[in-house]
Amino acid sequence: MILRAEVDIFDVMEENAYFYIDDTTRRGFLIDPGSQADELLSIAAQHEFTIEKILLTHGHYDHIGAVNEIRDALKVPVFMGRGGNFYALDATNNGSKYFGDGIIVEDVTIIADESEITLDTNKNFGVKVIAAPGHTLDGTIYYSKADNVAFVGDTIFFGGHGRTDLAGGSELDLMNTIKTKVFALPDETVLLCGHGRSTTVADEKIRPWYNCN
Repeated sequence: MILRAEVDIFDVMEENAYFYIDDTTRRGFLIDPGSQADELLSIAAQHEFTIEKILLTHGHYDHIGAVNEIRDALKVPVFMGRGGNFYALDATNNGSKYFGDGIIVEDVTIIADESEITLDTNKNFGVKVIAAPGHTLDGTIYYSKADNVAFVGDTIFFGGHGRTDLAGGSELDLMNTIKTKVFALPDETVLLCGHGRSTTVADEKIRPWYNCN
């Protein structure tokens, strides 16, 4: 089961947090809890979800804002891609400084490219880690072949892609990530984005700015 929760970020934008839950055990992952910790905890309680791990696609403030409160409430570990501490430990790099919040997330677990993250209670339920630099240094995609979905954060959107003008961003790296990693997934893979609606690999490959034809 995948449940999207759109949360409000400083009254500036909306961000997609995702519950990725094993139907059998009702245990799973919370991906990118960017804000409104109370609301996300309420959703988990309402649906009787047990969150085992928090997964972050990258360390920008709008994706990490509710991490500390949720981790404290649930006593669960937090996972980020390589380079994650550049953002998690620095309010300037993660952008929260500019909103007066100064978000810092300590004690994250850094995960390696191509590794697997599974539930402790069901090793058959999990995601593959795909390093996806470009929008940020630590960009990470979580891919489930079984459910044909990829949680892509701000790497790619419906009809667009993440910005590259913030700390650690690189247009060259992002285009390489999209063309060699996102578009290497099966065409029918549903891309669950950090903002806005979902899309598919097939729909994005035909965009003229990627020059994939």
